[in-house]
Amino acid sequence: MNRIAANALKTLRLLPRAVLILIVLAAPVLAVPMMRADAGSTIEAPALRKSGVGFVLLVSLQRG
Repeated sequence: MNRIAANALKTLRLLPRAVLILIVLAAPVLAVPMMRADAGSTIEAPALRKSGVGFVLLVSLQRG
């Protein structure tokens, strides 16, 4: 009986640490659906300016 009580006490001591580790690991996974639900949190890159260099390069390569 003493060994069973010692094992139970050891398990109860480790339980708060295990719960804390699970919360830390689960927080990012649980936060992803919350971020996807908000449409205003999308970060977009600025639009690139068109310089027309590609067309000039294409024409010059065809002539050469």
